Amino acid sequence: MTEDSQRNFRSVYYEKVGFRGVEEKKSLEILLKDDRLDIEKLCTFSQRFPLPSMYRALVWKVLLGILPPHHESHAQVMMYRKEQYSDVLHALKVVRFVNDATPQVEVYLRMYQLESGKLPRNPSFPLKPEDEVFLAIAKAMEEMVEDSVDCYWITRCFVNQLNKYRDSLPQLAVRGGNVMSWEVSNLFLFHHQPKAFEQYLNLEDSRLLSHLKMCSAVSRLPYDLWFKRCFAGCLPESSLQRVWDKVVSGSCKILVFVAVEILLTFKLKVMALNNSEKITKFLENIPQDSSDAIVSKAIDLWHKHCGTPVHSA
Repeated sequence: MTEDSQRNFRSVYYEKVGFRGVEEKKSLEILLKDDRLDIEKLCTFSQRFPLPSMYRALVWKVLLGILPPHHESHAQVMMYRKEQYSDVLHALKVVRFVNDATPQVEVYLRMYQLESGKLPRNPSFPLKPEDEVFLAIAKAMEEMVEDSVDCYWITRCFVNQLNKYRDSLPQLAVRGGNVMSWEVSNLFLFHHQPKAFEQYLNLEDSRLLSHLKMCSAVSRLPYDLWFKRCFAGCLPESSLQRVWDKVVSGSCKILVFVAVEILLTFKLKVMALNNSEKITKFLENIPQDSSDAIVSKAIDLWHKHCGTPVHSA
């Protein structure tokens, strides 16, 4: 029996006896023991398998560039990150933008605004739409990451990655062949997710899409909640983190398939509604007890239409 077939046999056996993911966990632990972490392999692993919760924060920090690939530098780099966190927080307290009673997610927002040069003149100024997106993501991240320093840095870099997808499309024509094919795909998709959603929903259930069009609901679906907020506030964090594993590792395309699967899962409910406002309101507040199944099926759909995700330089 070959090594691959032995591994497949063990994986099937582990799943049958209730130890699903044992082999994957071992594979990740091997990757994390390398003196220099292989970013491409970690990305590929994160896109193929859910990250074990005990390693998620570490892998996310490496993939988001918060920590370098070299193990020996991790402690020193995190010390610098903590010092920067403390300095920015102190500055905000001095100018009285935050105090000890300020909600933690708002503290993260003000820190992000200060570091990106977007701090308003007065804390009473109304929040911009991008600030609301940051707060939604930070609130979800707070439930996933216990340490406040880690939570801020992961949220900050996660949001920056999303902004890069939004802002970098005009440069593709200039960069041309220097851009990795998966990156081009992500950047293009990020600007066309509603159209991609419509395309894949049509492939999966054209009758459901026709109903949405008949109700004039297609243009009024909660795309901002789905694609700008990456389902923060829509899915519970226990399910959401499996989706964000894929986004952090470089594929925003998973968001489209989560949206498609939400429609497929609640098809009967949506088909019973004949008003775009009611459809949108329902989709903004979907029942939480189906979220794990939705994410699992969305990942299967993603693999079905896109194959096994592999990063190539």
